[in-house]
Amino acid sequence: MRWQDLSEENCPVARGLSVVGDRWTLLILRDCFRGVRRFEDFRTSLKITRHVLADRLRGLEADGVLERRLYCEAPPRHEYRLTERGLDLYPVIVTLIQWAETHRPKPGLDPHRFLDRETGRDLEPVLVDRETGTPIEARRVVGKRPG
Repeated sequence: MRWQDLSEENCPVARGLSVVGDRWTLLILRDCFRGVRRFEDFRTSLKITRHVLADRLRGLEADGVLERRLYCEAPPRHEYRLTERGLDLYPVIVTLIQWAETHRPKPGLDPHRFLDRETGRDLEPVLVDRETGTPIEARRVVGKRPG
């Protein structure tokens, strides 16, 4: 099966991977959440080739995750901003960070912290059911399609 064909799968994991299932794509998103917006800033941060970066940015734009905005007219220069669809990927990045800090910690490096912007208080993200606050855990939850 070709990579692009995943977008037509019945499986939501496969459809999601068709958008973000590439290491460069996830690193671009990480940088977006850190405030990176411009092509050259992505290149500097990621040490990625122009071709690969342009390809991934085009894909994220086509999937509605990023939008390109003109910030300079002469010469024309664009920046990339997360859309609402893109912002909705933040929990995916947070969960990946938490998993890596638990299962692939970097010796000698302090663990990543999440802080409340307004209070500066440390946050401990947890995936929970909106209605009951019950943690969503593999041993507790069963995924099922309606019907």
